[in-house]
Amino acid sequence: MADVRLRIGGQDYHISCRDGDEPNLVALGALVDERVQQARSVVRNATVAEQLVMAAILLADELQETRAGSGPADALAPELAEVVAARLEALADKLENLARRA
Repeated sequence: MADVRLRIGGQDYHISCRDGDEPNLVALGALVDERVQQARSVVRNATVAEQLVMAAILLADELQETRAGSGPADALAPELAEVVAARLEALADKLENLARRA
């Protein structure tokens, strides 16, 4: 198992993943950080947990749009869109669990 440090919303998180999955996890972490920054710009006084929940909601919204066929993954090959959607859903679940613990 590999250990990856992700900086999301100004906080460091150490996440374990399978060997070789590190670049993918770093990319997903960057995506989550983008959404946290979006959440922070909308709700300035939000706690870190609230920012993570907002980021998870933004990602879940994108996932829902993708599943409905109206999201940014429309241009992807169907197989890749399914993989992206599954990974976004798993990441949103992990973020929600982290936010509950914070």
